[in-house]
Amino acid sequence: MSDVTAHPSAGWARWQRSWWYHAVLYARTWRGSVISTAVFPLLFLAAMGVGVGHLVSQHAGRVQGLSYLDFIAPGLLATTAMQIGEGESTWSVLGAVKWQRTYHAAISTPLEPEDVLLGKLSWVGTRALATGVIYTVIIGLFGALHSWWALSLPLVATLIALAFAAPLVAWTCTLENEGALITFYRFAIVPMFLFSATFYPVSAYPGYLRPLVQLAPLYHGVALARAGADGHGSLGALSAHVAVLGVMAVAGLLWGRHTLRRRLVN
Repeated sequence: MSDVTAHPSAGWARWQRSWWYHAVLYARTWRGSVISTAVFPLLFLAAMGVGVGHLVSQHAGRVQGLSYLDFIAPGLLATTAMQIGEGESTWSVLGAVKWQRTYHAAISTPLEPEDVLLGKLSWVGTRALATGVIYTVIIGLFGALHSWWALSLPLVATLIALAFAAPLVAWTCTLENEGALITFYRFAIVPMFLFSATFYPVSAYPGYLRPLVQLAPLYHGVALARAGADGHGSLGALSAHVAVLGVMAVAGLLWGRHTLRRRLVN
């Protein structure tokens, strides 16, 4: 992690130097994420929002008072933020603590485990914010933004990414192999992507399944993004969604301070 300590700004806090390491690393590899960041949303919105949306409009009309494009576009932003949080906090973290031992090298400098954690999470937030800006612009180009509250969508994406990243970093630090990550992706991330009211409303589920859908963390992110794009939603409900995601992020941060220090120091 030599790039962390090589930054010329001596006045930076230690965790900011950890953030700088991730920024330098991403600057060398960003081309690999261009398609998923900019091209995929264009193709997905064209296929699902315009293509499938035309069929939905013909046979089912509007969804919760919205066109199908307006309905799924904010959900796409939310699911992408979740995938950023998950992708940055599982395999790369396990590699850094087990195979490459990058984090061990980091704490051999003046950095503490807490600095490594804060640097990682601040980088996840930075990347989610930048991706949220790009997605918001793309959604706007498709005509799926109907409120000035849409300006909050990059912040919503950041909150969603941190809500997933913080507890996942804390958990991944405790693992010894990748088997649990594969299981988690198959039985948690994929079902949340498909069944968190992203592609169809909660009312489409059987009554006994609706509470389970509403317990999924991604559901709260989708609801926030949809409210931001459309400009509708009660203050109480929106506050509850923010609270759920915020508690996940803070709890993950506190848990991660313990698990990362135990993994790297003890």
